[in-house]
Amino acid sequence: MLEGEYLEAQRLCEDIASGMEPPRFYADKGAEVEESRAAFESEPDVRRALAVVEEKGDVLGHGLSHVRKVAIDAGAIVLIEMAGDGHEETRRMLLLAHLAGVLHDIRREQPEHAQRGADEAEIVLEEFDLRDGEKAAIVQAIRNHEAFKPDVPLCDPSLQLLSDALYDADKFRWGPDNFTETVWMMVAPTGVPMAALLGHFGTSIEGIERISDTFRTATGREYGPDFIAKGLLIGERLYEELAKVYVKNEESVREADRGRPPERGEV
Repeated sequence: MLEGEYLEAQRLCEDIASGMEPPRFYADKGAEVEESRAAFESEPDVRRALAVVEEKGDVLGHGLSHVRKVAIDAGAIVLIEMAGDGHEETRRMLLLAHLAGVLHDIRREQPEHAQRGADEAEIVLEEFDLRDGEKAAIVQAIRNHEAFKPDVPLCDPSLQLLSDALYDADKFRWGPDNFTETVWMMVAPTGVPMAALLGHFGTSIEGIERISDTFRTATGREYGPDFIAKGLLIGERLYEELAKVYVKNEESVREADRGRPPERGEV
C-alpha cells in the first residue's frame, strides 16, 4: 500500500491525468476495446490464468491491474489488425492474446524477466487445452515483449501478430499508467527518497521517449506515440511540482552543510 510522499505524488499524477484527454486509442477504437474486455471477462481459461498470477501479488508494480490492461489492449489490437478475417480464427487469436497478456510478467521480479516468464508460462500452459503451436506462440510472444532487446520472429504471420500485439499493449502502459500507477508501486518497497528519485528523472524520461519508435503493429505505430506523449506530459508537470519541494529542500540542506563547521571525525 502506498503512503506518505509516494501516495501524495501518485495523487498528483492522477490529478494531472484527469485534466487531460485520454489516449486517442480508447476514443477511436473503443468498440474493439470493449469487445476484447467482454471476451476477457467471460473466458474461463483467462480466469484460470489470472488465478495463477493473483497468487504472486503485485510484483515490482506489475500486478493484476497491469496485466488486465495489457491483455485487453492486446486483444483489441488483434481485433483491429484481423478485421475481415474469419470469425473463429479471430476469436482464437483473441484468447491467445489474453493469455499472453495475463502471463507476460509472471516473473517480473527476476533478471531477464521476459525469458524467465516465458519458461514459467510454458509450464503453466501445459494445463490448458491449447494446440502445441498456440502454446509455443504465447511463450515466444512473452520472450519478445521486453523493450530494447531483439525479438525472435515467428514463422506464422498470424502468430507474429500475437507477439507484436503483446509488445505494443505492454508499451502502451509506458504512457499515463507509468506515472499514475507503475512507478510508485515499483519504488515504494525500496524507500528511495523523493529527491533521489527526481535526480534520475531525466534518464527515465529518455528511456520512455525512445519507446515511441519501437511499436510493432500498424495500430501500435498509429496510437502508441500518443500514449507516450501524454505520459511524458504528466511526467514533466509532475517534476515541475515535486521539484519545488524536494529539489529546493535538498539544495537547502547542501547549502547548510557547506556553511556549518565540520564535526569531529569529518575530513
